[in-house]
Amino acid sequence: MTVTARTFALGSRIVNRMGYGAMQLAGKGVFGPPRDREETIAVLREAIARGVDHIDTSDFYGPHVANQIIREALHPYPSGLALVTKVGTRRGSDGAWIEASAPSELVAAVHENLRNLGVEQLHAVNFRAMFDTHGPAEGSIAPQVEALGRLKEQGYLRHVGISNVTPLQVAEARGVTDIACAQNQYNLAYRHDDALIDDLASDGIAYVPFFPLGGFSPLQSTVLSEVAATLGATPLQTALAWLMRRAPNILLIPGTSSRTHLRENLAAGDVDLDEAALLRLDSIARCLKRSGVAKGGAELRRRHSVREAGKRQ
Repeated sequence: MTVTARTFALGSRIVNRMGYGAMQLAGKGVFGPPRDREETIAVLREAIARGVDHIDTSDFYGPHVANQIIREALHPYPSGLALVTKVGTRRGSDGAWIEASAPSELVAAVHENLRNLGVEQLHAVNFRAMFDTHGPAEGSIAPQVEALGRLKEQGYLRHVGISNVTPLQVAEARGVTDIACAQNQYNLAYRHDDALIDDLASDGIAYVPFFPLGGFSPLQSTVLSEVAATLGATPLQTALAWLMRRAPNILLIPGTSSRTHLRENLAAGDVDLDEAALLRLDSIARCLKRSGVAKGGAELRRRHSVREAGKRQ
């Protein structure tokens, strides 16, 4: 049995690598209230009871809904809980995702997160770049990172992170301030950040993949299902287990509004991938590259981004 490290540093705090993403605490399309508020509260409380100590959230989930539910369920918070939020986007009255990346907007967003979570300091705040809503695109993020750095100096957050970014933007951000984590789409089929993950791991910086359980249809491949069957696991558990094995600095934030799915997600940490399973899972990306599907990843994300917002991460 292969032993995989269960913890990694998220800035100044060592956290369990299996965390929780709060996107699904809001309603359909990550907008408005959830269908069953009491169940979402129960999910959060069970997650903490089962050892989750890293929650990834944002005040634009709902908006405000996810953070308010987190506060209702968990405040006063356990001393070891790392609350991490994102800024750089706001929601329109119709649920649209609207860029809000001016430094003044970031300051206001951080204070909204503080207020709705009921805390005086956030463990980390990620700036989500929005040069392209469907994936990372080049453009300077220095003014935004500088704004978060000033808020860090003022004590409103312990650490700065970045999201939806290119390797060049990661380097730029690190030239402005210390970066605790980077968040991008990454999974079995979408592996554009392989080199970036390894570079960050060598420097002790966390990498947090979003849509770790999918994001587009090629992940639901025959290979994944067959490997999962041999392991006695679900395809989603197998995809999470692969991410745990991929690099020690990967922190997972699968989200759900169901206690049943929460338990399945957390159990992924116990799935043991032998070398044969790893070779077959790695073949998913190789097959996609040969077929040209991986090159069309941006278009696939464009087609699925709205639909996936209403599904489990």
